[in-house]
Amino acid sequence: MAEITERNYRRLNFFRGFRTTEKDWNDGERYHVEKRRLHNRMMHGPGVVPHALGGMRVQARSQGQLAVEIQAGYAVDGQGNDIFLWEPEIKQFNPNDFKLPATVYLVGRYIEEFTDFISYKENLDFKGHRKIAESVKIEWSVTEPDLHTEVELARINVAKDIKRILDPKDPFNPQPNEIDLRFVPVAGIVGSFLNPQMLWEIMEMIRRSKQVYALMFHQMRILPAADVLHGFITLEMLIHAQLVDLRNIFNLYLIILNHQWSVILEIEANVPQISSQRDFANFKKQVEISLQRYQERHFSVDFLNGLMSYQGECQKFMETIFQKQLKPAKKLEAKTTDTSAVVENIKVRSAPFEERMNIEGQDMVLIDTIDPIDPDSEKAHQWRITGERDKYRTRQKLKYPDGATVEDAGVAFEGGFLEFEVKNVEPGKDVYVVWRMDYVHGDWEAEVEANDKRLANCICAGSDRKARWRNWVYVVLAEYVREVTLRIKIKPVTADRDINVFKMWSYQPVKRG
Repeated sequence: MAEITERNYRRLNFFRGFRTTEKDWNDGERYHVEKRRLHNRMMHGPGVVPHALGGMRVQARSQGQLAVEIQAGYAVDGQGNDIFLWEPEIKQFNPNDFKLPATVYLVGRYIEEFTDFISYKENLDFKGHRKIAESVKIEWSVTEPDLHTEVELARINVAKDIKRILDPKDPFNPQPNEIDLRFVPVAGIVGSFLNPQMLWEIMEMIRRSKQVYALMFHQMRILPAADVLHGFITLEMLIHAQLVDLRNIFNLYLIILNHQWSVILEIEANVPQISSQRDFANFKKQVEISLQRYQERHFSVDFLNGLMSYQGECQKFMETIFQKQLKPAKKLEAKTTDTSAVVENIKVRSAPFEERMNIEGQDMVLIDTIDPIDPDSEKAHQWRITGERDKYRTRQKLKYPDGATVEDAGVAFEGGFLEFEVKNVEPGKDVYVVWRMDYVHGDWEAEVEANDKRLANCICAGSDRKARWRNWVYVVLAEYVREVTLRIKIKPVTADRDINVFKMWSYQPVKRG
């Protein structure tokens, strides 16, 4: 840990009649500068801040010159100084300044310059600089950078007969006269700036990928698949720790891509029953495209979106290859022996849902209602759909199986998950969560959580194109009802299916006697 050298920080304290001098004001400015430097040293560490402005990235000039271009950016040196480069800068390299061959470093140094000099003709004793400009000086050096006062931006192993400076063909193994960015220090950053929906999509892709590569390793004994599996597990842990965003995800994912390529080589060499399939060729093509795009080094949100698209295609092809072996995880079975008749009666009920009802001999009491298109109802029940690929409102006038016509408005979504709260719950009793749905969009399955506990999946089997209204029912068993508020999360697992939700009612049985 860095050593704190300052013994005492003293702020200015103003009071009535306090006569300040230029020393007081300079001391006041110095206090704030030193405290900011202290924070940088203790909390962030020295280095370049990736994706701030242009990340101070060093690139070769397109004309093949003996020069490089440094993009705008921000860095912190070992003393905690803020180093800003507001505009791109071109830095010429002169071989005559160095004894070649040699490793030459491109470094940035924090500098201060007095500016805005002024003198008052009324009294020439009153004069001085009104400003101190904080800037950066970029220069070549053959001395290894001192992280205390310098930040390395690049290094080049310069040959004696150098003609031009080039971008590296292999960033992980730069050759002579190629820009080497492997040793550029990265300043510490806390938290992730990635879009939450993007993070959710990455986590979903990781979840599906782990199933495939676990199967390949544990059951089919394709040994390199273990490296890919562990790569995805590590990436998942880093995301949960909020340590993944644009500054590192590209390098992290490149590790997984390289291991995926090892899996491809292993399958081609030893598993002909897989390598001969068309879907395997498509999988290989998507990995090739991803690796080729890395050569462009244009890392951005668009690049990440493209990478996730390619990996999604990879996952689809691999799931097709192993669809027979990929057995769904064992599901929690809901107890339906006592509730099935009640549920089936509710499903086709066209009559209004009342405060109290008797269904199949079971007395039921209404504890809550939710209208998904009423803003007040949504707010009161913390109703929200998150991470969806598509979402839309809909109004329908449809029939129930008994011929009754009902008009209602609701919301439909594909992907992501739905969350809401059921109020007025009596702990220790089953809760029947009921919602009207357009049954033409059936045949889906969703994972369900209640108060952060995993429950049995909700399965909407079948569909109906004529009598399209149904009241779908999910029963939260009494053993999971422990609070007066029930937080429900419904996450579809069936691909390319949208779930629609219209009016929603929640009931609990009334115990007799």
